[in-house]
Parts: sequence; C-alpha cells; structure tokens
Amino acid sequence: AVVSTQSGHYGRAASTDKKKGGFLARKAKKAETEKVLDQAEYEKKLRNKDSVSVDDILKLTRITDDYLCPITANTYKIDFTKFKIRDMESGGVLFEIAKPEGVSEMSLSSDPNAGRYVRYEFPPEFLKLKQIGATVEFTIGDKPVNSFRMVERHYFRDQVIKSFDFDFGFCMPSSLNTCEHIYDLPALSQDLMREMVQNPFQTKSDSFYFVDGRLIMHNKADYAYNAGM
Repeated sequence: AVVSTQSGHYGRAASTDKKKGGFLARKAKKAETEKVLDQAEYEKKLRNKDSVSVDDILKLTRITDDYLCPITANTYKIDFTKFKIRDMESGGVLFEIAKPEGVSEMSLSSDPNAGRYVRYEFPPEFLKLKQIGATVEFTIGDKPVNSFRMVERHYFRDQVIKSFDFDFGFCMPSSLNTCEHIYDLPALSQDLMREMVQNPFQTKSDSFYFVDGRLIMHNKADYAYNAGM
C-alpha cells in the first residue's frame, strides 16, 4: 500500500462581464474562440503521436474533447477494481464503488469507453472539505510497471481550478495493489463555490496515467455539488 499527499492549486473562475458588445468584448470572444480551436488542433496532434508525455498534457488549457489514447494503449493490463473517497478529518466515507468480480468493462456496456468515465454527485458541503483521501485498488497484468504516475486536472467551465500529480512507483507483475492519495484542498471563495453548486456537471476532470513517461490510460469525470438540495 502506498500513501501520497498532494496539494491542489486552484485558479479563479472567469467572471462574466454584463456589458455586451464593444471592441474589448469582441476581442475577448475572438481570443477565446481561437483558444478553443487551438486546443482542438493540439489534441488532434496528440492523438496522432506515437507517445504522449506529461509535458504534452500540461500544455492543455481546458478539458479534452476526447480521449487522448485508445484503450489498447494499456498494454500492462492495469485494472482499477475499487475506489473510495473519505473525509480525512471525520473519517467518513463520501463515495465508494467496486467492480463486480469476474466482470470486465466491456461486458458492462456496449460502449468501449464506458469504464473510462465516472459521474459524481456530492452535497455542497463537499466543497468546504480541507483534506480527502482517495483509495484505489488495482491489479497488474503479466508485465512489471515502472514509474506508474497519474496527472489529474480539474476544470470549471473550461478553466483549470486544480491540478494533482501522484507517483504510484513500481508495481510487480500479476499483483494486487492498494494506494491512498491524500488531497490537500485549498479554500474556495464563496463566489466560486456558489457557481459550482449552481452549475452541476460543469466541473470536470481528466485523469492521465503514465508508465515510463508514456500515456497509457485516460479517464474522465464530471461533478455535481447540489446533491440533497
């Protein structure tokens, strides 16, 4: 079992200018459109590369439109079987899921990407937590895994609000592994929390997994923080 700690880095959600029209507004809108188009072209280049690196991922400016590697890139047969999120202060379990034994992702859905996407629904109080622990259980195929690393980037309305970087280290072939990542969550402004609560599933994340610096897995998630309201 491995325990890692990482602090999140939050940005400020873009504010909305109530004034419409005008040169500055048109210029800003044009720049934003070009930014989106630029990333679309950049993603296309990444999908055509033989190998996507961590440096490539860190240049992304928003949530990706599609997955940057195929499922077949996971030649190490890494399979996540359990996942749990807990509040480190109270110890309370906030979310827990486990894959049924003997069931593959392909048999659960006709969509080959179904196992790469998760939707979370949390109460507003989740945004006030200071530290959470995310425990993941995963198995390894018949090849050793060197330098297993995850880069996770969270966005609200296509702006990065936090980024995490965890190192799983070395994993033996044919092994069952358990790892808990500790997320230190900085305080959010009241305005940003309100926006995130009022706009469910506009908070999204890309999780990129690397072995020896090469992207082998890409998962996605989105989040709502209005459960129970």
